[in-house]
Amino acid sequence: MSHYSKEELAELKRFYRESLLEDTLPFWLPEIVDQEHGGYLSMRDQDGSLIDDDKSVWFQGRFAWLLSTLYSTVEANDHWLEAAKSGVEFLKEHCFDQDGRMFFLVSKQGEALRKRRYFFSEAFAVMAFAAYGRASGDQRWTQEAKVLFAQCVDYIEGKQSPGEEKWTKTRQSKGIGVPMIFLQVAQVLVENGGDELAERKIDDFICEIRSFVKDEQRCVMEQIGLDDEIIDHFDGRTLNPGHAIEGAWFILAEAKRRNHDSQLTDLGCRMLDYMWDRGWDQEHGGILYFTDVYGKPVQEYWHDMKFWWPQCEAIIATLLAYQLTGEEKYARWHRMVHAYAHEHFHDAQFGEWFGYLHRDGRVSSRVKGNHFKGPFHLPRMQWSCWKILEELCS
Repeated sequence: MSHYSKEELAELKRFYRESLLEDTLPFWLPEIVDQEHGGYLSMRDQDGSLIDDDKSVWFQGRFAWLLSTLYSTVEANDHWLEAAKSGVEFLKEHCFDQDGRMFFLVSKQGEALRKRRYFFSEAFAVMAFAAYGRASGDQRWTQEAKVLFAQCVDYIEGKQSPGEEKWTKTRQSKGIGVPMIFLQVAQVLVENGGDELAERKIDDFICEIRSFVKDEQRCVMEQIGLDDEIIDHFDGRTLNPGHAIEGAWFILAEAKRRNHDSQLTDLGCRMLDYMWDRGWDQEHGGILYFTDVYGKPVQEYWHDMKFWWPQCEAIIATLLAYQLTGEEKYARWHRMVHAYAHEHFHDAQFGEWFGYLHRDGRVSSRVKGNHFKGPFHLPRMQWSCWKILEELCS
C-alpha cells in the first residue's frame, strides 16, 4: 500500500458522502424527532425501532449540532433546520436545572431523571446553540452559546462549582477529558460566529493537553497527578487510545486552521503515532478500548472490545494527518482502520453501525442508540472525511 491516488481520493469522497446522506441520516430521520414533545428519541434497536423513550441530553445537543452544521456546510435543507430547532428548543426548555446546571438524562416529556457532576451536557449544548445560531441566522442562540461557554470556563477555572464529589479524594489527579472536549467546543464556537473568550481558551486547552503527552513512554495519558506525574495505580495507568486519537485530530484541526502550524501538527501527529501503536490490535484489527501504560492488566473487563467511536476518531485522525503531512504511513493507517470499521461495524441490512463488538469482530449488541451511542461520532466522521477529501481533490 502507498499514497492515495487521485482516483482513490475521489472514490473515498463519494463513499463518505453517500454513507452519510444515504445510509446514516436516513436511519435516524425523521423518526428520531419527537413530534409531540420536541427533541430526539435516540434509543434505537438494530432496525431503528424505539426501545426506550428517555432522552439523552448529550444527544439533544450532539444531533442539533450535526443537523445545523450540515445545513450550513452541505445543503440548506429546511427539514434539517427544523429538526435542529426541535433539539435546541428542547434543550433550552427542559434540560437545565434551577441552579443553571444541565441534566444528563430526562424523560420523553422533559422531566429530570439524572444529573451528573461533570458538565459535558453543557459542552454539547454550546456546540448546538452556536451551530444553530449560524444556520438559522438567529443571533440569540449564538449569544446563548457564548454565555454557556463562559459558565463552563468558570467551572473549569474553579470560579463556580459544577457539583460536589460524593467521596473524599486523597489522591489528587486531573484528566484529559475537560481540556480535550472543550478545545473542540471552543473551536465550534469560533467557527460559528466567533467568540473572544473561546479564541483565547484554545491555547490554554492545548497547553493543558500537552502535559498528558509523555514522549518518554510514547503515550497520551488519560489521568496524571497535579505535578503531571504518572500515577501508578489502575486508573492512573489506564490508557484510552481512541480518546487520545480524538484529541489528536482536534489538535491537527487547529493546526490546519492556523495555516498548517508546524508545532501543532507535530503535537497532533505524535499523539496519533503513540496511541495508534498502543491501540491497534495486531491480531484482529481495530482500535482496542483500554490498555495499560506499562503493559499490566487493565481493570475494566471490556478493555479488549471494539467500540464504534474509537474507529471513527482514528479514521478522521489518519486522514487529516495525511492531508497535513503527506506521509505514506497515514494513508496506510487510514486504509487499515477504514477497511476494518466498514467491514465489521456497518449493518448492511438496516444501515448505520453497530456500536459494540467483541475483540474478534463478532457483534456484542445489536443496539444502535443508547445513552452514549447515537447520531454523532459516525456522521461527524463521515462529514469530516468528506470535507477533507473535497480539499484533497481540489
